[in-house]
Amino acid sequence: MAAPLFEAQHLSKRYGDTTVVDGLSFAIAPGECLGVIGPNGAGKTTTIRMCLGLSVPDGGSIHALGLQMPRDALAIKARLGVVSQFDTLDPDFTCAENLLVYGRYFGMKDAAIRERIPRLLEFAALSHKADAKPGELSGGMRRRLSLARALVNDPSLLLLDEPTTGLDPQARHLMWERLQLLLQQGKSILLTTHFMDEAERLCSRLLVLDHGRKIAEGTPRELIAQHLEPDVVEAYGNGALALADDAALKALAARTEVSGETVFFYTQDARALLDALAARPRLRTLHRPANLEDLFLKLTGRQIREDG
Repeated sequence: MAAPLFEAQHLSKRYGDTTVVDGLSFAIAPGECLGVIGPNGAGKTTTIRMCLGLSVPDGGSIHALGLQMPRDALAIKARLGVVSQFDTLDPDFTCAENLLVYGRYFGMKDAAIRERIPRLLEFAALSHKADAKPGELSGGMRRRLSLARALVNDPSLLLLDEPTTGLDPQARHLMWERLQLLLQQGKSILLTTHFMDEAERLCSRLLVLDHGRKIAEGTPRELIAQHLEPDVVEAYGNGALALADDAALKALAARTEVSGETVFFYTQDARALLDALAARPRLRTLHRPANLEDLFLKLTGRQIREDG
């Protein structure tokens, strides 16, 4: 088995009396996309900041590309690509100029950067926008430009912190297509996301974080099979909430949960439950397989948490 491209061991980070990351360990293999999911305040962004050398761990170690963070931070960052949550493009430069100036930060010669710019813009589907400034681009275009900029130094590992937040479905799908291409080229990706369909589509493995701790790890399919019943029936509409207290219906499910106006029945076989619900024509039902969103909610709870 290939040695990990990136490895974090027993990371911890505290701010005052609050432990934000608590004994976190993980590794990323060459060509792998590792997803990190968890509610707000779970420690995802702090973990990314430690991986980038922007925040020094209070405990633990980080090894990347045969080097150690933060001791070799500059050498490691020279081989990383980063797309942060927030747009950091220079609004005064065109798309091509943003790539040129960013390449200079890595000590690249202008001629080498200029040779790469057309390919990077083509990869980002922005060849026709080379002379446009970021303010003239849509949100999806700006995110793709940020991704192209992160590739200017031909990095071995990409760190992507919620790269598709705020994008419409079409723009997200185009971004996913580009990330899949990078994985096919052998790049490794560390991805944080709030979108469970994104995690399931892109990630070879997932870490589930809560309160700074790893509470689960595995492939998306493994985690779903390990923690959930295979069938889910959602019931909503007139009288739906009363179903949560219906003993006969609850007996047909392994587990029942309520969120908002919807009752979720988790079961090994939904047929008997669907037959019973069919006798209640005012209800609306949805029968589907268990997914990563169910996993996320089971492991971290349905309560909304504010940032911080």
